[in-house]
Amino acid sequence: MRKQSHENPHIPTKKTPNNILGTKSFKAFYLKIFGLTTILLISGCNARAQIKQEKNGLKLTRQQESKEKQSLKDQKKFSLKTIAFYNLENLFDTIDHPDTFDEDRTPEGKDRWTQKKFNHKIGQLAWVIERLGNPMSTTQKGPDILGVCEVENQAVLEFLIGHPLLRSENYQIIHKDAPDKRGIDVALIYKPTSFIVDSFNSHSLYLYDRLQRRKFTRDQLVVMGYLDGAPLWLIVNHWPSRSGGTQRSSPFRIKAALLNLKIIDSIRRINPNAKIIGMGDFNDGPTDPSFKKVLQTIPTPTKLKKTPDSSYHKLINPMEPLFKKGIGSLAYRDQWNLFDQFYLSDNWLNEAENDYTFKKVAVFNHPRLITKTGRYKGYPFRSYSAGQYQGGFSDHFPVQLFIAKEIN
Repeated sequence: MRKQSHENPHIPTKKTPNNILGTKSFKAFYLKIFGLTTILLISGCNARAQIKQEKNGLKLTRQQESKEKQSLKDQKKFSLKTIAFYNLENLFDTIDHPDTFDEDRTPEGKDRWTQKKFNHKIGQLAWVIERLGNPMSTTQKGPDILGVCEVENQAVLEFLIGHPLLRSENYQIIHKDAPDKRGIDVALIYKPTSFIVDSFNSHSLYLYDRLQRRKFTRDQLVVMGYLDGAPLWLIVNHWPSRSGGTQRSSPFRIKAALLNLKIIDSIRRINPNAKIIGMGDFNDGPTDPSFKKVLQTIPTPTKLKKTPDSSYHKLINPMEPLFKKGIGSLAYRDQWNLFDQFYLSDNWLNEAENDYTFKKVAVFNHPRLITKTGRYKGYPFRSYSAGQYQGGFSDHFPVQLFIAKEIN
């Protein structure tokens, strides 16, 4: 008997006729048909989805346009005004006036103050003032109201507002010669299209030395007018300097603060709800006794607290938060001071219809106003430094106050 082989036996295969598909060929054909059908179905679904999406998109676009139109309709519009103050650093003409100590600022004087230097300073100051206005406006130049100090007379201010950079704003001037021995005064410049002056007065500050001799200093200028029809009182200051030392000169600034309080009280007797703005170079900072103990100013609060005495009105110093951040308007012995300030009656914080309210304050320290090199690098770029002519702007930066009201 033949042994059975353990190898796989040969099994003959039956040939498939050519007209009949094999299993593998059938599967491939089926997959092609199924794939084509699926593509057609997906294309159809995508087309229907696209049409639906386009309809929904059109609907959403119309809804969005409607919302945008409503948003534009509901969008609030505001009128913004700018009030500024600037110490102009000895803006003198070139003429020697016999009643004042202005000999240094003459062509033959120590400073060799020529007409060319005067014209250059006017151009420098005009460049700054032009930029102190509404930052959102592309047509208006300069602030609506500008308080200034260290000006010799009205004539130098006429030169300033007549400069080509400012001439189109038609600024007007309020100035009164004061008895200061250096012959420097405070003044107010304003746009008559924004502020209509009703009255003004100059209040003398009487100071005496230890021998009871009068120390002549700057007056405090009080201006009452209408800002877009609303009454407004302004007090422009340049308080006594720190010459002789801070402590020794402090009593003079205390007396200047007391005169401010007297003026404020007289205004409130006329109008208990008067809106008042004090501005100036106070030669004191926001936390010095003249502000904290005499004027009793407080930093801008988030909400005013009512006091038992309804007749008492707080004075707000919006500059104090800037001071605590280390921001200053002038530098002395490598330390920043914030002597150029505003203070406000507390009703500037009340949100009232058709009435201006306080928005913010700023120190205008544009890079062009800063000394770039030398011992005083980083200080304000001034006209004279250590007795040498520099051709700058001022030893102070200007300060700005912004107020706004909603308009229909």
